[in-house]
Amino acid sequence: MNLHFWWFFTSYLRPIIKWFLRKTTGLCELQRICYGTVSGAPRVVAVERSLNLSRTRQIRQLVDHLNDIADQKRFTDVNERKILKGAVNTVLAVKKINPKTHYQFGIAFGKCVEQIWGYRQLVAEVEHLRKICFDSDICEHERKLYDLWKYLMPEEELEGRVSKQWQTIGFQGEDPKTDFRGMGMLGLENLLFFASEYRAPAQHVLMHSQHPTYGYCFAIVGINLTSMAWVLLRDGTAKTYFYNISRSLPTIRLFHSFYSYLFYEFDKFWVQTKPQDIMQFSNVKEKFEKNIRTMLKNPCSNFKIALTVENV
Repeated sequence: MNLHFWWFFTSYLRPIIKWFLRKTTGLCELQRICYGTVSGAPRVVAVERSLNLSRTRQIRQLVDHLNDIADQKRFTDVNERKILKGAVNTVLAVKKINPKTHYQFGIAFGKCVEQIWGYRQLVAEVEHLRKICFDSDICEHERKLYDLWKYLMPEEELEGRVSKQWQTIGFQGEDPKTDFRGMGMLGLENLLFFASEYRAPAQHVLMHSQHPTYGYCFAIVGINLTSMAWVLLRDGTAKTYFYNISRSLPTIRLFHSFYSYLFYEFDKFWVQTKPQDIMQFSNVKEKFEKNIRTMLKNPCSNFKIALTVENV
């Protein structure tokens, strides 16, 4: 669809089609979506598109208001209910929908609002964490680094904060802090979550990374995959995953789970590809990301890590 046709469609054809369907069905576009589209990503994406294309002044003001709330990370447990109620009531009033007759619409639409602006807020939260630089003078940062070693190498004691042992789990040098520069604390938080919440899969991946022929730098690859996960989140490709799997306001924990899936699946893809050496990493990563993007185009995609791992 070229830009000229898209402009013509949104400016002229779409309003006419909406008016005709409203007259024949007695339902506005948002009602038709919430009643006729399967829940999860298909419904949420359709509602999001409808709201963003709306030319009604009150709806546009509502969208701007919710964008501001999400960008400032004010969509919290304390005021979430109030925000959702206000958004639903605005649409009910603007679209002249009887809340008693169409109470199910209010529930379905409110859930869509929660997902749409919860996702936008998650983007802001992840970006905030990414901008926090690892600081060895901050005790919490140091503790998380030591925890990463503990979960990945439970049977080997770390001899010192600066040690060649860090290279065993895939850092480049003797001090891991230099490897977090690109992704900041987000890179460390991702690695730690994978290692602690998915211990067996993480150990499985670590074992593969130490393969004499097809090995790779576990931590460095993990930080690169943090970058991939962040890009997929930021450009909206990951909406399919979050809209399908989240049952409430999306949290940073859910982003860590998404990252863990990517790491586990990348390891399988790497082994199946059988690259000649680590210099093939960029090409393999590019193909892997292309596959993930293709999968996420399917609105029914739902990623989960297989808890049963095979010995390869």
